[in-house]
Amino acid sequence: MTSAMPQVILYDTTLRDGTQQEGISLTLKDKLDITSRLDELGVHIIEGGYPFSNPKDEEYFRRVKGLNLKTARIAAFGSTRRAGVTAEQDGNLQALIATEAPIVTLVGKTWDLHVTEVLETSLEENLLMISDSISWLKTQGREAHFDAEHFFDGYNANSDYALQCLKVAQDAGADVIHLCDTNGGVLPQRLGEVVDALRETITVPLGIHVHNDGELAVANSITAVQHGIVQVQGTINGYGERCGNANLCSIIPGLQTKMGIRVISDEQLNRLTTVSHEIAEIVNMGMNPSQPYVGARAFTHKGGLHAAAVAKVERSYEHMDPDTVGNSRRVVVSELAGRSNVLAATKAMGIDVEPDTARAILEQVKTAEAAGFQYEDAEASFEMLVRRGLPDYRPAFSLQDFMTVVETWRRRPSMSSDEDNDDPLSEAVVKVRVGDEQFHTVAEGNGPVNALDEALRKALRSKFPEIGVVRLTDYKVRILNQESATAATVRVLIESTDGDHVWRTVGSHTNIIHASWMALADSLEYWLLNWGSMAKAAKGA
Repeated sequence: MTSAMPQVILYDTTLRDGTQQEGISLTLKDKLDITSRLDELGVHIIEGGYPFSNPKDEEYFRRVKGLNLKTARIAAFGSTRRAGVTAEQDGNLQALIATEAPIVTLVGKTWDLHVTEVLETSLEENLLMISDSISWLKTQGREAHFDAEHFFDGYNANSDYALQCLKVAQDAGADVIHLCDTNGGVLPQRLGEVVDALRETITVPLGIHVHNDGELAVANSITAVQHGIVQVQGTINGYGERCGNANLCSIIPGLQTKMGIRVISDEQLNRLTTVSHEIAEIVNMGMNPSQPYVGARAFTHKGGLHAAAVAKVERSYEHMDPDTVGNSRRVVVSELAGRSNVLAATKAMGIDVEPDTARAILEQVKTAEAAGFQYEDAEASFEMLVRRGLPDYRPAFSLQDFMTVVETWRRRPSMSSDEDNDDPLSEAVVKVRVGDEQFHTVAEGNGPVNALDEALRKALRSKFPEIGVVRLTDYKVRILNQESATAATVRVLIESTDGDHVWRTVGSHTNIIHASWMALADSLEYWLLNWGSMAKAAKGA
């Protein structure tokens, strides 16, 4: 690390600006849980919310005092006073003081367009609103931060007035001034030029708050630091309105591993992927698997040349060690793969295969993918393909026959209802062999696939009672050749879990039930081999 570089303060606004993303709605418990995880990550300032806007945020500031935070300080967010009232009379400012948060961040207008056309007040009154509000906060013993909203647009439109807004904030005692690219349209070069120009008149520490509408929020944040900004605002996973905010999950490792600016400890950086995924789970938003640094595909290698090179020299196709941010390297197998992909993937499974065997496996994969299978997102099915090709492999069970029936029958109206009830009956019959025994079971289900699943489990339960912990969490069907209409080949992708592990399997066929059977059978057999009684027996042996 370069000790001469300045310390950069991480300011997280996931709980306020991040919640403005469509589809995100947090409970009070969610907000407190996220606060704890941000603190564990080493974030310096956590913006808890806008207490004047809703009772939940008011309660948050009461409850957050009970958390044993080790790193983070809490900031309350609000706006400058309203036009025509004093700071002491403004309900928003009173609510901010009532939170007892040590830091108060005020947003104020710096673009003359917003002052006259949105706030509908005078430019002079807006300057007084900024000055009065910050001065009053300082008399109340608070650390005052000023969010200069729309600053870069305002500076481009009327640089004198935008700069005047910063000067009055500085003169009023602002501890930090955040330059905001609220519309997310500034380019890095222009941002750097503006920050440099401010150095002649603004002496208080500067922060940066940028949105991602131009896909430049992370680049602009890094650029700002290169030009002397000492505080960076952002959100976990880039959550935020429209296209989101600057993504702290990219900014943190960018600063620390690329620029040598130590913002959190190495141990905390190693938790970055975990925290990113945990917060995604809390906000109930699926992770972008291609998200840099922390996404599941961030260090995944599919091309055969890439996999071969990485097997020899890891950094040949990786910009950093994935373990640094708590992520891991993956080599996937597909029709684009080479022998190195197969060797790397089987090694990760704990299976040693010879190069000739790897070549044969690769040919099987290419043949299967030509028929509609896809293994890069179905690692469990790929493992089953490999294991079934081993000379000493003994399957946990084998299918003898199955049949599904879907029947719709009309129930006569009863005395309690004057409506006919057309409930389809789904039933499956399965014959499977487990060792030397054959089982013949039947089950009903909520649809033919569910009935098939239930019948298979019923057959396996006597030999493998622990199979009950396995459940399906996702079921996707894709039509592969649409021109064939209802006769098309379909690919079925199933995701399963036992509560501790998650795995995916695939099946492909012109018959959707048969494709589903392939994925179901792979899922259950994979679990039995890796974590069920077969795995335990193998370890005992």
